[in-house]
Amino acid sequence: VQLVESGGGLVQAGGSLRLSCAASGRTFSNYAKGWFRQAPGKEREFVAAISWSGGRTYYADSVKGRFTISRDNVKDTVYLQMNALKPEDTAIYYCAVATGWGPREKSASYDYWGQGTQITVSS
Repeated sequence: VQLVESGGGLVQAGGSLRLSCAASGRTFSNYAKGWFRQAPGKEREFVAAISWSGGRTYYADSVKGRFTISRDNVKDTVYLQMNALKPEDTAIYYCAVATGWGPREKSASYDYWGQGTQITVSS
């Protein structure tokens, strides 16, 4: 079972990136998915989450209005569109799948994790 992120890289402040996270080995289209990030020397923090149907989305205050989470259940892929990027968005970004019913902003609610992809925003 794997979650594979892609789309990371280096971007200037104010720019945009789109992350993708595709599942392989089993189907996760019926579960909530989320994105977290971890900057050097900091704890992993919640970024965004989406319900299995895509009907509900959740965002950290720090990214609200700039980031958009979406999903394609046919492709079993979750996306994170990041606009107006800031240097403080620099981190390793992880996608995750929650098969249970815990709070979506808590990393402990998630059972499967990707390997992470680096986002670096230069000023």
